[in-house]
Amino acid sequence: MRRDDLYITVPSFFRCPISLDVMKSPVSLCTGVTYDRASIQQWLDSGNNTCPATMQVLQSKEFVPNRNLQRLIQIWSDSVARRQVEADSAATSVVVPSQDQVQVLVKQLDNNCFSSLAKIVCFAKESEENREFLARMDGFLNAVFDFMRNADSDIKLIEQVVKILDLMSSKILDKKPLLESNCLSTILLVLQGGCLDSQIQSVRLLESIAVDGESMLKIAEKDGLVSELVKSIRKEKDPRLIEASLSCLIAITMPKRIKTKLVQSRTIPELKNLVSEPNTTVSIIEKSLKLLETLSSCKEGKAEIWHDTILLQAIMKKVLKVSSKATEHAVTILWSVCYLFSDEKAQEAVVSSNGMTKFLLLMQSNCSPAVRQMSADLLKIFRVNSKSCLSSYDTKTTHIMPF
Repeated sequence: MRRDDLYITVPSFFRCPISLDVMKSPVSLCTGVTYDRASIQQWLDSGNNTCPATMQVLQSKEFVPNRNLQRLIQIWSDSVARRQVEADSAATSVVVPSQDQVQVLVKQLDNNCFSSLAKIVCFAKESEENREFLARMDGFLNAVFDFMRNADSDIKLIEQVVKILDLMSSKILDKKPLLESNCLSTILLVLQGGCLDSQIQSVRLLESIAVDGESMLKIAEKDGLVSELVKSIRKEKDPRLIEASLSCLIAITMPKRIKTKLVQSRTIPELKNLVSEPNTTVSIIEKSLKLLETLSSCKEGKAEIWHDTILLQAIMKKVLKVSSKATEHAVTILWSVCYLFSDEKAQEAVVSSNGMTKFLLLMQSNCSPAVRQMSADLLKIFRVNSKSCLSSYDTKTTHIMPF
């Protein structure tokens, strides 16, 4: 343990009652007491049939993951890491270098690369003018690209490079070097082992280089990259990382081949968790529904959503509850699954979630023409009584396709 760690106060309920260490994977027994999975598993494997804290005889040896506590521990751990980084930065008292000093630092990158890169990051953060200066500097971007291509296992060094590229992304006119396999491997390395801020920066960097179909395919076809992005939208992750990863996935998911790959990578169950979570932010719900809408436009995605009654009900609950943008995405998904696919089981799930009332309200609201038309289409297939208020509504208007 480092000396600095002695000054970090760990909340008592973050510690496992058996090992007294911060829990990595908290699970709860039937007695309601939470332990770290490894510790309680070892206790039970040793032949014990009691709860270590209460000594009650266990009616069941099964345990349930404590997701809320795991999320709290993750947030606390990240905040501790950030404070440590801030303390280290304050201790080093880095002064923003001048333009002349930056030119010297660029020439010295090979000799003292970490220190030089850290100072260049400070320079780039300072102003838009500084970032433009770096972009115009002969050989600077090529030197940074070389770092990406030839990155070794020094994750701290790689994180500095990713920081610079994230700051400079709008100034990089030719993004092709970043699509090279070695560069994408470096970004993947940060996603897998970097700190939270670096992970977010690497995801934003990926989104910035997904400018056309070719670049989207290169990103999606890089082994491990899509699966790592999908891991980054798990509900126990930091909301900032979830939001950045959702934006990136939306950006790369235009080609049909990528939609299919995302479905195969178990993206829809992760989106279901986000949409069903009561404390999810508005922005994350909107992006989750947008990605579900995109995936519902391919056969594989549509079929998976159609088979999941709980997901359909969760989507229906977001209509008129979150925002106009979320409502539009939700209605489009339901229209795609229930109207185009015409599945009775999916239709029953929507009707059971008060769907008919909500679609009637939508048609009378100030929603977009596309949403109004899709609502009318959905009401028609739910066999609304002809004497209802829909009898005077003209549904023969030119249909507005949402895709």
